[in-house]
Amino acid sequence: MSGNSSSGNPTARKHTALPKAQTLIEALPWLTRHRGKTVVIKFGGNAMVDEELKAAFAQDVVFLHHAGLKPVVVHGGGPQISAALDRHGIVSEFKAGLRVTTEDAMDVVRMVLAGQVQRELVGLLNQHGPLAVGLTGEDAHTITATKHQPRIEGELVDIGRVGEITEIDTGAIEALLADGRIPVVSSIARSQDDHHVYNVNADTAAAALAAALDAETLMVLTDVEGLYEDWPNSDEVISRLTAKELEKLLPELASGMVPKMEGCLHAVRNGVETARVIDGRVQHSILLEIFTDEGIGTMVVPDSPADETEGEAA
Repeated sequence: MSGNSSSGNPTARKHTALPKAQTLIEALPWLTRHRGKTVVIKFGGNAMVDEELKAAFAQDVVFLHHAGLKPVVVHGGGPQISAALDRHGIVSEFKAGLRVTTEDAMDVVRMVLAGQVQRELVGLLNQHGPLAVGLTGEDAHTITATKHQPRIEGELVDIGRVGEITEIDTGAIEALLADGRIPVVSSIARSQDDHHVYNVNADTAAAALAAALDAETLMVLTDVEGLYEDWPNSDEVISRLTAKELEKLLPELASGMVPKMEGCLHAVRNGVETARVIDGRVQHSILLEIFTDEGIGTMVVPDSPADETEGEAA
């Protein structure tokens, strides 16, 4: 009979494990909804440089993969590029929020993005299995661009080898997804009209890929909580807004947020169901955003048919 004296233990174990089971069950409707869907995630900000955040990001992406979603990661590498340019004695200069990219700087950008940032990210993901494959926009004509010249005070300005995306070919990415892999894409594009390459904004590249892949969601990691209602007077985050509402806000946004929010706008206006800006400083922010009711950032959704009709009438 003494064997029954520990019969209370399984009950105790059951109760301590119960919250874990409840958490998993809460994720069930979201797992069902997102299964088989493509999610494009733009990796950036603090999540790129903090070791713990990098590891958590890799865990989140692998979790999405094993939960039946199809994650595609797009990255830039601003801090790493600036550090490498310093080492090469090349001054970092920005105009209209974009890095001026001379031929010499482009060599460094390409080396850092494809040879350092991408390799590290692929390595972190592949600690969890033979999953991630790195490519740049040059590979298989994934991203094609022409020279981008921003307008500053009415004048077109030459900022070197900075590209404007003209075409996306999703063939290589779709083949990798079909093979059960996680594509990791560096934001470098092949040139449409010469034999060089272009540095393209990673937010813009992620949005263009999300639209071309017919992704369900675009997620952009940032170093803020989301889009603020009335910054700097308030730190209240707008949790949801339509494409039309976002378009009205764009002229008032801080320059760093413009490419992110323009990317979100492009995505939802081109077939992506939701675009989200989330705080990459929060560990597992991707899982919190996708698998919980609350979410933790700003979500942009397409205009409803009523909004669009209203716009046409106006």
